[in-house]
Amino acid sequence: MKLGVSTYSLSRAIASGEMTPTDAIRWIAEQGGEHVEIVPHGFSLTDDPGLIDDIVRTAADSGLEVSNYAVGANFRTDDDEAFEAEIVRLKGQVDIARALGVKRMRHDVAWREDTSIASFLRELPKLAEACRRIADYAAPFGITTSVENHGYYVQHSDRVLALVGAVGRSNFRLTLDVGNFMCADEESVGAVKKTIAAASMVHLKDFYLRPASRDPGEGWFPTLSGNRLRGAIVGQGDIDMRETLRAIKSSGYDGYVSIEFEGLEECKLGTRIGLENARRIWEEV
Repeated sequence: MKLGVSTYSLSRAIASGEMTPTDAIRWIAEQGGEHVEIVPHGFSLTDDPGLIDDIVRTAADSGLEVSNYAVGANFRTDDDEAFEAEIVRLKGQVDIARALGVKRMRHDVAWREDTSIASFLRELPKLAEACRRIADYAAPFGITTSVENHGYYVQHSDRVLALVGAVGRSNFRLTLDVGNFMCADEESVGAVKKTIAAASMVHLKDFYLRPASRDPGEGWFPTLSGNRLRGAIVGQGDIDMRETLRAIKSSGYDGYVSIEFEGLEECKLGTRIGLENARRIWEEV
């Protein structure tokens, strides 16, 4: 297992100008991270392609591997022109992943107001087609693409596994976020056990959970059923992180694991403590 940090964890500091993306990479190395995952929040590698070489050089100088490149996407199945345009755009993101030297790239699949299973099953063949075409484009470069369990619509464990199965490509897998299952009202340990075999990448995220009847107000957001979540430092929230990491470790997964912090605490503090907790718990289980 190689433990590192997603730049998303530091996106508030990057967006405010406190840190540049390369500052974030150096900071991650200073905290003992073994890899950096590039998530362009607060910066754009499309608009600033010169930053790609800066990231590659800084990571190498800092002794970090660049593990994954994660980008947004939304395949509109009801609009053929938009559908094709999004595929073209995502192929361009694969080219950026190749320039970064990564062998993993996560892209979103769909965001919908109608998150019903009926809608998902109706759209699944077209969504799988889109993912298959991106995976086929990435395959000659040795890049594995993936869907992450987030965004409500394609978030449940059964849905992400259904999509991976429907795509039917060995280089299309799952970026498994241990916390995001809670957004779909799934318990993390069981969902991780169900999906870990499909994972090409693991995110460690923690949440505080409260029932809908006890809405704490600002800083909390709803799950699909109306319960409330708030980002937490890894190891300090309501996820049974010890059993979650035990499930990952006992599965034989030995790839990249990224801290993904989105709590209310100052982002460097939250990320540092989460990284330390994850390392300690992994060693203990």
